[in-house]
Amino acid sequence: MMSDTVIPLLKRFATISALTLLTACASLAPEERVEARIPAQWVAPLPHQGSIIALSEWWEDQGDPVLVELIRTAQEVSPTVSSALARVEALRAQQTAAEAKLLPSLNAQTGLRRGIALPGSALATRSDAGLQAAWELDWLGANRQALRAAGGRVEGSAAQWHEARVSVAAEVAQLYYSLRSCRRQAELLRQDAESRAQTARLLELSARAGWSASAEAATAQASAAQSRSRLTQQLAQCDIQIKGLVALTGLEESALRARLPADPGGETPTAPFAIASLPAQLVSQRPDVYAAEREVVWAAAQVGSAQAARLPRLSLDGSITAVRLANGGGSQDFTLWTLGPLALDLPIFDAGQRRAAVDSARSAYRDAVVAYRARVRQAVREVEEALVNLRASDERLNDTQLASLGYSRALAATSARHAQGMASLLELEDARRSAVAARTEVESLVLAQRLYWISLYRAAGGGFTPGQPGADASTRADSPR
Repeated sequence: MMSDTVIPLLKRFATISALTLLTACASLAPEERVEARIPAQWVAPLPHQGSIIALSEWWEDQGDPVLVELIRTAQEVSPTVSSALARVEALRAQQTAAEAKLLPSLNAQTGLRRGIALPGSALATRSDAGLQAAWELDWLGANRQALRAAGGRVEGSAAQWHEARVSVAAEVAQLYYSLRSCRRQAELLRQDAESRAQTARLLELSARAGWSASAEAATAQASAAQSRSRLTQQLAQCDIQIKGLVALTGLEESALRARLPADPGGETPTAPFAIASLPAQLVSQRPDVYAAEREVVWAAAQVGSAQAARLPRLSLDGSITAVRLANGGGSQDFTLWTLGPLALDLPIFDAGQRRAAVDSARSAYRDAVVAYRARVRQAVREVEEALVNLRASDERLNDTQLASLGYSRALAATSARHAQGMASLLELEDARRSAVAARTEVESLVLAQRLYWISLYRAAGGGFTPGQPGADASTRADSPR
């Protein structure tokens, strides 16, 4: 009678306990998606210049195949990109291991034994072959939480791989454009040095003939020497930038110099690209923001996994073995099988280790949330700064070009007056100095505008597509980003 009362009570208690544990399992992990404050619209105006191209195709649309090739070469030898890709592959292996824990394990066993099994029995040989299975029933979701954490890490690391490639591309482009600008400025200084040298030679002849003062000739010689010094310094700077490209690309310096255009020429306009009109759209296309968001997912799953470690774990084992027993009188075949044990592992006392693991995981989760929100704010700031710099450089460029044109005309007029003896050498040198400085400022501003576009390219994510980072990192893409 007592068993008729106790057994139903035990069954009811087991059912209630299981439902309670399952309900607790559903709330083991904190919220994976957290809100971040993103402005409703951009404060700085968006650039609109002619036809708009896709950001992922931006380097090809610059119309410079040398730059595209250098970026691709640098990405192939970059230790940063290689480390990011290795991290993706390692985390994918961990994800596979976490996924395997949701499935049963199966092992094959075989053995051969010879001896006397029982006293008085004949000498016998026993051979057996069988399968042994083990399965942890993930009834509370501990292994699913671990798999979720591993998946978040894989997605975040793949986004970081893309970010590493974008960073290398931007670094190469900045150095490449700086080198081209450096060469154009060197050409300006070479022309200036030749002009000053010609003036100094003419004044030297004039002074020897007694037509002009020797002080003017000495001043002209000093001015020519200063110009040659500035040219030497500029050429040295260009050489340093070439060596920087050598380090980034891994190319031999002679091979790199052979690829670079011999004539720096004029800089082609930068191909513009589209910027999402809403900050939230653009921020979601940033690989670093996506990686930070995935880090929150990982941290939340880690909390769930630590919580699940404090709950009971259920496992089931089983085996089947084919046995042959042979002795002098013949042989016998039979099969052995077992199902079980169905084991319940219930944590009772661990001196607070599991609780400490939960507290540690919660701290990491809070840190990941703070880091994610800070990354969002930084992304908005970088875009806004790039937009402001682009607008300011665009407005300044027109005025600077007008100033350079005016100083060039003034130099031409002063040179003509000096040749006729109507202007002093001091006036000529002042006009020349102003003209060279104005042309240099134009060149510097053109370079700055190009670099601001590169900054905006990086701030806009470099063509990253959220939700598909794993496909990007599975193979080394041919097109640079």
